[in-house]
Amino acid sequence: MSGSAPAPIVAVDVVIFTIDGGRMQTLLVQVPDGPCAGAWAFPGGIVGPEESLEEAARRELRARTGLRGVYLEQLRTFGDPDRDPQARVVSTAYVALIAAKTNGARRGRYADVAWVPVDRLPRLAYDHKAMARAAVERLRAKLAYTNIVYGLLPPTFTLSELQRIYEIILGRPLDRRNIRKKLLASGLLCALERQRRGAHRPAALYRFAHRRPVVVRML
Repeated sequence: MSGSAPAPIVAVDVVIFTIDGGRMQTLLVQVPDGPCAGAWAFPGGIVGPEESLEEAARRELRARTGLRGVYLEQLRTFGDPDRDPQARVVSTAYVALIAAKTNGARRGRYADVAWVPVDRLPRLAYDHKAMARAAVERLRAKLAYTNIVYGLLPPTFTLSELQRIYEIILGRPLDRRNIRKKLLASGLLCALERQRRGAHRPAALYRFAHRRPVVVRML
């Protein structure tokens, strides 16, 4: 129809979480130009004509971290008409979890990239502050009834390391005896024959029986 508004641009943004230095961190990119130049945002891009939303999100994840096969799930769609000052952009946000931040985070078309503690985020462009809040809330909620914490851990770990991941994300200490009882009763952990040796007494090593999402009471 003559005079009708152009169709919205379809995009994805990826909120990438990791645990480093005892803190939950996320990967941000610096917008290079336009009205939001200099502000920080989550990495993202326009969905290609032959791509699904998830394919576009995984492409952006690979472009920023070089990683493949990591945990990724759809968060929700952000479509406020004024969210992007340059165009009508509807973006579907995804949450990604990686076991350790990569030193190979790539600048590409952005002015800069940086890993930033979630509790010390700078001013974010667009509606990415709300996106960050929603992503953290989703992660915290899913810790209770899924095993997705595996996405933040290496293949083998101690129970102390696993508990610490929960505490960092939840922002509170957990009772050692109670949390370990629940984790072991979940049936998702496999004890390994070898131990980790260090300055203290040897600690038993575990792995997840499944490194894929499973619904189970964890907390």
